[in-house]
Amino acid sequence: MLEELFKEMAQSILDGDDEVAAKLATQALGEGVDPLAAITAGYMLGVNEVGDAFACGDAFLPELVMAGEAMKAAIAVLEPAMKASGVSREILGKVVIATVEGDIHEIGKSLVGTMLTSSGFEVYDLGVDVSTDDLLAKAEEVGADIIGLSALLTTTMSKQKEVIDEVAKRGMKVMVMVGGAPVTKEWVQRIEADGYSEDAIGAVSVAKELMGIFSLNDKAEEN
Repeated sequence: MLEELFKEMAQSILDGDDEVAAKLATQALGEGVDPLAAITAGYMLGVNEVGDAFACGDAFLPELVMAGEAMKAAIAVLEPAMKASGVSREILGKVVIATVEGDIHEIGKSLVGTMLTSSGFEVYDLGVDVSTDDLLAKAEEVGADIIGLSALLTTTMSKQKEVIDEVAKRGMKVMVMVGGAPVTKEWVQRIEADGYSEDAIGAVSVAKELMGIFSLNDKAEEN
């Protein structure tokens, strides 16, 4: 019975059906299912399968977006119950993400935030057109492990370097990962970013690597 419920949860993510995902979460709580188990043994199986399919080219951006929204819907139901019972998800790390100052592109950055949240990170999404000072102030406030910077314009890429330089200047113990359409491996090496990904699934892998959840590959290859 419980195994069947977990399968349905995973399928709701694969279908990108946020209403069904939330309904199953409510059903699970009503039946006394451990909300943490619902996430790890149910919904996360779907998230991982969609991620693998995307990485192999068998799923595309719309499926990824819908899966992320379905996962958010399930977590919105389950997380309050976990907090009320004193149980919380294992947090892999704290990430502050934003689109850099002067850039108002939202979708890619938001998708990265959704997938990081779905994968167990605590994410603080500051939105678009965010100044370096505001970014770093938030990172210090929450004790961020990682700052994620999106830039979709060649004219705003320099703001990624500005943030990294300011992190070094202030002596902050936070890693910086970058992304965005014009961002290249050469640019990442030049600005000495800690991580880089071309898409949301890759961003989750990079964030996990930065947190030491599995071994870092050769940085020359990663960056």
